[in-house]
Amino acid sequence: MQIRFSPSMRSITISSSNGFLDLMKVKVAARHFSYRTLFHTILILAFLLPFVFILTAVVTLEGVNKCSSLDCLGRRLGPKFLGRGGDGSEKLVKDIYKLIEQVNSEEISAGLKLPESFSEFLSDMKNSQDDAKTFATRLKATMESMDRELKRSKLAEQLHKHYAATSIPKGLHCLSLRLADEYSSNAQARKQLPPPELLPLLADNTYHHFVVATDNILAASVVVNSVVASSLNPERVVFHVITDKKTYPGMHSWFALNTLPFAIVEVRGVHQFGWLTRENVPVLEAIENHNGVRNHYHGNHIVGADDTDTPRVFASKLQARSPKYISLLNHLRIYLPELFPNLNKVVFLDDDVVVQHDLSPLWEIDLSGKVNGAVLTCKGEDSWVMGKRFRTYFNFSHPLIANKLDPDECAWAYGMNIFDLNAWRKTNIRETYHFWVKENLKSNLTLWKLGTLPPALIAFRGHVHPIESSWHLLGLGYQEKTDLDSVKTAAVIHYNGQCKPWLEIGYKHLQPFWTRHVNYSNEFIRNCHILEPSITLR
Repeated sequence: MQIRFSPSMRSITISSSNGFLDLMKVKVAARHFSYRTLFHTILILAFLLPFVFILTAVVTLEGVNKCSSLDCLGRRLGPKFLGRGGDGSEKLVKDIYKLIEQVNSEEISAGLKLPESFSEFLSDMKNSQDDAKTFATRLKATMESMDRELKRSKLAEQLHKHYAATSIPKGLHCLSLRLADEYSSNAQARKQLPPPELLPLLADNTYHHFVVATDNILAASVVVNSVVASSLNPERVVFHVITDKKTYPGMHSWFALNTLPFAIVEVRGVHQFGWLTRENVPVLEAIENHNGVRNHYHGNHIVGADDTDTPRVFASKLQARSPKYISLLNHLRIYLPELFPNLNKVVFLDDDVVVQHDLSPLWEIDLSGKVNGAVLTCKGEDSWVMGKRFRTYFNFSHPLIANKLDPDECAWAYGMNIFDLNAWRKTNIRETYHFWVKENLKSNLTLWKLGTLPPALIAFRGHVHPIESSWHLLGLGYQEKTDLDSVKTAAVIHYNGQCKPWLEIGYKHLQPFWTRHVNYSNEFIRNCHILEPSITLR
């Protein structure tokens, strides 16, 4: 093709290379087209063309531009200049979604050989060069297989945690045996607690009385130490430590040999309470002798697990089968008015708590005639820990539960409770508790699954006064992601769950709040090789 300009620049002649005229003269008005304009046009084209060439080359090398026309190139490059994804990626994603949905509705062949890792999966895909649908099918099968493996691993982890939580660590067993031996051989370990001159204070209502029931000596020492360390007036603290008959010698030895300044500590075994007879607590004898109960708490803990259970659900089922739930010590709090007939108010603490602030203001709370001051567990940022309602604990498919209870009723927490014993004595809470425990036994343990809290939730209905949640932070024994700032500011932190702070499975970043109240230089602790953890609070 040839282009000729007339000498006057008034016309342009375009002819083909074969000599035939393709287009007649194109006239150009001289007043609109000058040498200066032509010069500027050529200059601009000379500046832009190299960039167009480079851009075209890059697009070609990237494999994006497979067009042979400027029109196609414009369609491809135009959206890029405008910042829009017009390269077909949206359509590609939609096609992939459509393909995955199609494959998801199809069954995977049982004999399909699956890779054991993602890298092996990629290698197989490269070597086989399958079509898109085959690729999607193998991807689905691989992900489902890995999901099953992951779930099996998590369920196994929960089972191992359960066995670890229900066993007694060697160090704690050693501590109990050594202290029991000390009780038999050392008169100082058998001295009266508290001294005779302080005995009247055990029933003095001007003092702040705390109760803890446990067979764990080290845990009891942490509870008592933390209360005393946090108290603004430790000389007004009276502790009533209750334990079982086999642990009593060791527990008594510990507090006799490790006296605390100011605080008054009483240690008593359940066998020393004249009121705790089988006639007064017939339901406990029924629990001990019920075959279904023994099989439930001491039998095969895999039985009852469902393949569809999530690790959290499986963990809660295992927690419900902890043998501690048939221990008299765990039911003891329901008999506080009878065990302490001369006291008006007490704070009951579980053995897996740590007290971080002075608790004396609890005695000043007006319970408005209610019996139990407790933190409600149906409101909070962490729905796993603070999302508990009656449906969490009870089997509402059972007609007795469905007819009597509201699944949306808010639950409350055991572990740190202020009890008004005078108000309690005017109620039938104990009788209601016994009734529902018996009903659960009659129904072969189908009314509820979690230990001693469910019958208490029923027995205390209408008798609970909510207190601020800052008094009692729960979940440190199962919520690994517990907020540390909340832990530091809470009055009482509670390691409820399997991962107790004295166990190897305890969460390392949460243990220091507990271990700082353990005296690792104590002779008995050192001789039992209870070692101080490497992580400490700063």
